[in-house]
Amino acid sequence: MDLTGFEWLTALALGLGLAAATGFRVFVPLLLAALAARTGHLPLAEGFLWLESDVALVIFALAAALEIAAYFIPWFDHLLDVAAQPAAMVAGALLMAATMVDMPPWVRWTVAVIVGGGTAGLVQGATGVLRLGSTATTGGLANPVFATFETGAATGLTVLAVALPLVALAVVAFLASRAVRSLLKWRGRKAAG
Repeated sequence: MDLTGFEWLTALALGLGLAAATGFRVFVPLLLAALAARTGHLPLAEGFLWLESDVALVIFALAAALEIAAYFIPWFDHLLDVAAQPAAMVAGALLMAATMVDMPPWVRWTVAVIVGGGTAGLVQGATGVLRLGSTATTGGLANPVFATFETGAATGLTVLAVALPLVALAVVAFLASRAVRSLLKWRGRKAAG
């Protein structure tokens, strides 16, 4: 099936929105995407139907609950950020590839790894830097507020990506510009300090 330019853009926007959401939380977007696929709101590419299986839903639900709870444990949240960086990149690439329906596999995987994984890594890296700043300035007291924001952002961006992919693309573009700015500012302070 030949996709129109608009269909390609919509598929890319959907995948990019889901990938960015994994930068906030790894398993919340996986769970919500699996639920959306199960209810018929999210088409999946060939080879990704396992995402909507009962086993996947149970695993994603348990992992999401544990991930959300763990980010409320002071100092443990920083340990999670170390593991979350590669996990977010893998989950972002996976979700982007899963939603690029009717695209040749070489296009799907190239875009998924570079754009999806890269976007997830960028958002996750920026949230890690913000969490370090929160810990440094408040001794970790504000981290539960930050954890709540991240979970809400992962949930909201996932729902937005499924419902309005092009709007999600605009949000991701804004988030990416802010993330790059934050990372560059942090890097400049680190080099100067």
